[in-house]
Amino acid sequence: MKKKIIFLLISLIVVTFIAVPFVLIYILNHGNPYEKFIVTKNVSTHLEAMGYTDDDLLNQSYIEPKYFINDSVYHGHYKVVFADEPHLEYLYGVTKRDKEVVQFCEKETFIEESSYWERTTEKTNHSEDECTDYMN
Repeated sequence: MKKKIIFLLISLIVVTFIAVPFVLIYILNHGNPYEKFIVTKNVSTHLEAMGYTDDDLLNQSYIEPKYFINDSVYHGHYKVVFADEPHLEYLYGVTKRDKEVVQFCEKETFIEESSYWERTTEKTNHSEDECTDYMN
């Protein structure tokens, strides 16, 4: 019985040492799956509550920035391009504390796919009354 317990413990330790690097590599390459779930679920629900339908949205997706952003929100956030403003990219985040959806004040103005022109904080058609700074 004692040998079985020792064998089980050693097996568990070996499996842990093998699995941890794979999990870390996955998270580094694909982002934290928990954050992705929370952000995607909450922002989609928020947009529906605001009255937006799939016809109003030209593009929506979860993105992981490669640099640090506002510490009060999860690192991964949600990119939305509305059909009536195809040149603007709105960014949404979810706060760590209350899991509330916030819109970032900064919006990317772009000319072509992945070719950004400038960042703007001006009030636009889909700007929410309250917003959060992207880098604060």
